[in-house]
Amino acid sequence: MSNDEPAAGSAGSPPRSEAWKTALTVLQSAKPPSVPEGVEAMTVIVEFPPGDPGTPPHRHSGPAFGYVLEGEMLFELEGEPERVIKAGETFWEPGGDVIHYQDGNNRTDSRSRFLVTMLCAPGQPMLTLVDEEELARRQHLRAPRPDV
Repeated sequence: MSNDEPAAGSAGSPPRSEAWKTALTVLQSAKPPSVPEGVEAMTVIVEFPPGDPGTPPHRHSGPAFGYVLEGEMLFELEGEPERVIKAGETFWEPGGDVIHYQDGNNRTDSRSRFLVTMLCAPGQPMLTLVDEEELARRQHLRAPRPDV
């Protein structure tokens, strides 16, 4: 701002908006684990076609915070029952040593799109697939599955 410009809210300048006081809506609040120095943050959009099963079982090196933009996601983390997350709803996972079993499209008639902000541990990949041997070893940690 130059010295010739009036300060915001002073005589001769437009009034300040008050909309900011009610503009924010908290969709989710979580207490992630501490974040070590050197963590990389990334925000991505994931899109799956109708009926797509999504990413195979995997884990993230750090916490992930998400928001479903369109459609429905079938979401399952180790130790939690699978659940459907619909457009406008949020999810989060702690990352680290927790398997993310499902993130697929729960709908067969429309795509699903979700936005995720992830914190990646220094020097670690954002996503690591889990092999069948580890899935078998950790089967006791998976929540009971609904009867299909």
